[in-house]
Amino acid sequence: MSQDQHDETIEALKEIRSIMDRSARFISLSGWSGIWAGTTALVGAFIAYRWLQLPQYQGIGSTIYASAEHFDHYTMNFVLLGIAVAVIAMAGGLYFTYRKASRLGQKMWNNASRLMFGQLFYPVFAGGVFSLLFIYYGCGMFVAPACLVFYGLALISAGRHTYSDIRYLGMLDVALGCTAMFFPGYGLIFWAIGFGVLHIFYGVMMWSKYDK
Repeated sequence: MSQDQHDETIEALKEIRSIMDRSARFISLSGWSGIWAGTTALVGAFIAYRWLQLPQYQGIGSTIYASAEHFDHYTMNFVLLGIAVAVIAMAGGLYFTYRKASRLGQKMWNNASRLMFGQLFYPVFAGGVFSLLFIYYGCGMFVAPACLVFYGLALISAGRHTYSDIRYLGMLDVALGCTAMFFPGYGLIFWAIGFGVLHIFYGVMMWSKYDK
C-alpha cells in the first residue's frame, strides 16, 4: 500500500468515526446555553433574595420547620418565579443549541438528542415532584438541595448521550445539593451557586473547548 493510499484510508476511518460519534452523541449543545442558563438563574436568585427581605416573607428562607399554612400562603410567588426561570433558561438554551446545530449542518432533534432529553426528563420530573411535596408539607428548606441533587443526577445520566463534560457538572451539583442539606438556612445561596455560577463556568469551558 502506497503512502497516499494509507493516508486516504486513515482519513476515511476518521470520517466514519466522526459520523458514528455524531449519531451516538448529541454534540450540538452550545456553551452559550450554559452561560444563558446560569445568568438567568442568578437573576432569579437575586429577585428571590430581594423578596425575602420583605416583612411578609420573613422566615420562609430561614425557618427550618415552617407550617404548611405559612408556605401555602406565601410560596406561590416563589414557585412561579422558579417556573419562569426554568422556562426562560430552557428557551434560551434551545435557541443557542438550534443555532449551533444549524451552523454544523445537523438536526437538533435526532436519535441522540431524544435519548439525552429522555435521560434528563425523568430525574428532573422526580425532583420537581419532591420539591412540591416538600413545600406542601412545610419543609421548604429541602427544596434547593432536592433541585440540585435531582438535576445533577439528570446531567450524569444524560452525559452518556452528549459531551462527557456535562457529567462533571452533574457530579458537582449532586455534591453541592448534599452539602446544602446540612445548611438549611442557606438554600438560596447553594441554589445560586449550583444553577448560576457552575452553569456559567461550565458554559464558558464548553464554549472555549468546543464552540470556538
